Amino acid sequence: MLLSTIEGIAVVGEAADGDTVERLLKEIKTDLLILDLGMPGVGGFQFIRNIRSTWPSLKILIMTANLEPRSVRAAVDAGADGYLTKSGNANELMAAIEAMRQDHGYVAEEVRFAIDQQDVPSGTPAHRTTIASPAELTRREQQILALIPHGVSTRDIAERLGISPLTARKHRENLMRKLDLHSGAELTAYAIRLGLSAG
Repeated sequence: MLLSTIEGIAVVGEAADGDTVERLLKEIKTDLLILDLGMPGVGGFQFIRNIRSTWPSLKILIMTANLEPRSVRAAVDAGADGYLTKSGNANELMAAIEAMRQDHGYVAEEVRFAIDQQDVPSGTPAHRTTIASPAELTRREQQILALIPHGVSTRDIAERLGISPLTARKHRENLMRKLDLHSGAELTAYAIRLGLSAG
């Protein structure tokens, strides 16, 4: 019902298990897959890798009750473009879809900290670490990287920096190439690991 209220969105299929997901993707041209990790036959993060490998241009948005930090990181590492929690704000679904339309990743606010959290023993507070970029970035690329965690669109980035959307998109592509990142979610995760605020 919520998806039907979003302009430009059409639900082209629904599936109750992993096999049906793959069958529908083969039969119907699809731009976005909203996937529940708890769905029968999904088999965890390898399923995401398989989908990403077979349909590389497909946007994959995880919708799950799983709040484990390592699960968030594993889903992003496997190729998910976004990660939402069922307990989160419903408005985040629209925000995530809009971000993906602009080739951005999106991680729910509730678990956004997880992609910057190191594995630590239970009960031990995690410490944020700021790391230096291994690639030499231009000043403009650094400016764009700083905006990425805020979920702004390429058009918004262009307006804020006074450049054309095409130029902004080219800078994002250069960033991903230099940093060897392959999705908007990976770029978002990288920016947050650098200590750039997602708030």
